[in-house]
Amino acid sequence: MATDMTLPDDLDRLVDRLVRDARGRRPVMVLDGGSGAGKTRLATRLVGALGERGMHGVQLVSMDSFYPGWDGLQAASTMLPEVLRVHDPGYWRWDWQAGRRTDRVGLDGDAPILVEGCGALTAFSAGVGTTAMWFVMDAARRKQRALGRDGELYAPHWDRWAAQERQHWRRDRPRELADVILHDAGQVDAGAV
Repeated sequence: MATDMTLPDDLDRLVDRLVRDARGRRPVMVLDGGSGAGKTRLATRLVGALGERGMHGVQLVSMDSFYPGWDGLQAASTMLPEVLRVHDPGYWRWDWQAGRRTDRVGLDGDAPILVEGCGALTAFSAGVGTTAMWFVMDAARRKQRALGRDGELYAPHWDRWAAQERQHWRRDRPRELADVILHDAGQVDAGAV
């Protein structure tokens, strides 16, 4: 049964949970949710808070770095075994301007890792992860936030990306895989998370 938490009110409780879940294991944390929910901001905040609690060197991996283009949500999800493996983990960076794969980013298979992005929570990542998180926010608010953040760059792609998210939700059922369901208290926009 997943634990429900509300942000920013439960941020300290969430950090405590991440530390507790990782005891005796390599911390492997996964954060998924719809585009515009605030995953990247939350992940950045979590890395800092985890460092303050003694979990140093958390590698923050944003799936935005390796989605193979605007139609690549599922393809990026299938790359998670390479990102999360212990021996020679990493990913191939995607150049959004050139529309092609570029250099390989190596990761430390012993260091804590937090992967955030749409499509991050799958049966595989939940199985190897120490904590799986699902960030809930209504579609209208997410769209407003995403387009406010990325403007005209994202606007022509919103519908096709949203369709891929819905496919991921039906196929992989990330909310059902989550250990923690995160809800927004309406203050995330202001930088509280």
